Amino acid sequence: MSFAPNTTEILSRARADLRMGVPVVLTAHGGGVLVLAAETLSKERLQDLRALGGRPVLAITTRRAETLKARPYDGDLARVLLPGDAGLAWISAVADPAGDLASPMKGPLQSERSGDATLHRLALRLAKSAHILPAAVVVDLPDPHAFARDQHLTLINMDTAGPLLTAPAHPHNVVSARLPVAAAPAGGRLHIYRPDDGGEEHYAFEIGKPHRDAPVLARIHSACFTGDVMGSLKCDCGPQLRGALAQMGEEGEGVLLYLNQEGRGIGLANKMRAYALQDQGFDTVEANHRLGFEDDERDFRLGAEILKSMGFSSVRLLTNNPRKIEMMEKYGITVTERVPLKLGETAQNRAYLATKAEKSGHLL
Repeated sequence: MSFAPNTTEILSRARADLRMGVPVVLTAHGGGVLVLAAETLSKERLQDLRALGGRPVLAITTRRAETLKARPYDGDLARVLLPGDAGLAWISAVADPAGDLASPMKGPLQSERSGDATLHRLALRLAKSAHILPAAVVVDLPDPHAFARDQHLTLINMDTAGPLLTAPAHPHNVVSARLPVAAAPAGGRLHIYRPDDGGEEHYAFEIGKPHRDAPVLARIHSACFTGDVMGSLKCDCGPQLRGALAQMGEEGEGVLLYLNQEGRGIGLANKMRAYALQDQGFDTVEANHRLGFEDDERDFRLGAEILKSMGFSSVRLLTNNPRKIEMMEKYGITVTERVPLKLGETAQNRAYLATKAEKSGHLL
């Protein structure tokens, strides 16, 4: 008998730890490191880290390293050495691009060239999945297991946990109930799906009673608090959401998948950081890169999994994004038709839509 958490549950605990500023310990191949998220690092824990000795580094993604002119010797990341006098302000300035234009000179930054970057890479993946800035202070530990035990820290064996960080979460249906909406007064059915990795829940709204043996009109919509709820004019998400529901209501059937992948998968806080960078003159892709993220961090496998669990194998997809079609096809959902959804252009989002077309391949 054991009530101990499994590896998936330990990873979920580690995400919460990093978001609160609590360090975690990662081990692999006999070695181990202490990891502290740059965004939530406190002055006290930085002092304790210094007392450990060793050679701490600030791990950042290559996207962020390119902005800072730091050498990413490890390919997809750079291990920037912490100067002896580096404090919280220095770490924050390297991790967060908010002040890049005001204080562009942060170096010269020296990157570590030797040693294995496997655990640093996994630390950044863990930070991304926690929706915090992808930057982490990392230092080697001579006895990681003893250190984690003595300090009561979450210990993760990345030999087993590493593959789970890139594996798709498996959502399972928790409950469903009838829900009348303006687009379908007779009512649709809202299904709540909960992933097995402890992440946010996702929703499927089924209008009418679509046949499972025919392509269903479907929309895979990523959550957009600013557009869907606040009516933001900076994007076209709200009009697309309402337009998709209206078209399904007119046809009498359809499925709307509402995936909680705010800000193309980087989370609402980082999305607001990207908006602040856009106010400085950067486009949406450039802003993501300066933060250390890729153009799009979403995982559309979730949508395919939910559709299959509902019994659908083919869709008429309401989208302007070819990547959604590719992902659906790749993960077992046949897209028989792309149904355009060109709505919501405003004076405030015209440049944003042009960037999506030019740099992300959207068909606008």
